[in-house]
Amino acid sequence: MEDYKTKYPRTYHLPFSLGLQNDDKMVKEGWEKYIIGEKNEIVITEKLDGENVAISKYGAFSRSHAASTLHPWTKNIWEQNGIYEQVKTWLDEDVMIYAENLYGIHSIEYNKLSSYIFMFALREREIWKSWDDVLEMSNILELPTVPILYKGKVSSSNELENIINEIMKGKSEYGDTIEGVVVRNINEFHYNDFSKYVVKYVRKNHVQTDEHWKKNWKRAKLIYEI
Repeated sequence: MEDYKTKYPRTYHLPFSLGLQNDDKMVKEGWEKYIIGEKNEIVITEKLDGENVAISKYGAFSRSHAASTLHPWTKNIWEQNGIYEQVKTWLDEDVMIYAENLYGIHSIEYNKLSSYIFMFALREREIWKSWDDVLEMSNILELPTVPILYKGKVSSSNELENIINEIMKGKSEYGDTIEGVVVRNINEFHYNDFSKYVVKYVRKNHVQTDEHWKKNWKRAKLIYEI
């Protein structure tokens, strides 16, 4: 896979996202064309508070794709008989899967985790595969996807906002606090069009602790350990 070092793109905030910070980016004008309307079917999934992990036949990568991740908080990925060894033989040369890894606790401590890793995207060369393809690969690899909270069409940005606001009144599928949601068009699209087809909403005052949590990191407990 020639471009396996390409990082997962930044996901832009919806205009009504309460967690938009100074260093974040908001969707560009015209975003509705790819998310709203009869021609677009979307899926809304829970934005889990973990670490983005990419896995291909060549290794498992976290923020930097220059070298495989060997951090202690990704032990479940690289250890013997870990996730990487379990899935690498099933992946074609040009395929990379993306998942949220919750092995290390970030800002939110979940208390109903049935797994540490939740798949949310699939890429083949320069194409982000459809949501149906993500589900199919999830079944093949026996990896759960991030929780699906809504699937269908929305007729306006106000309807989308209302749906998300109702979701945010509830709890995470795996704990008391929901960080936010990710909205994507269910169809496949080109790598360069990612910011048009995938957007997010983050709750107000969500603490970003990418550096701090690593200094005194703790392993998350699965539900049977609590």
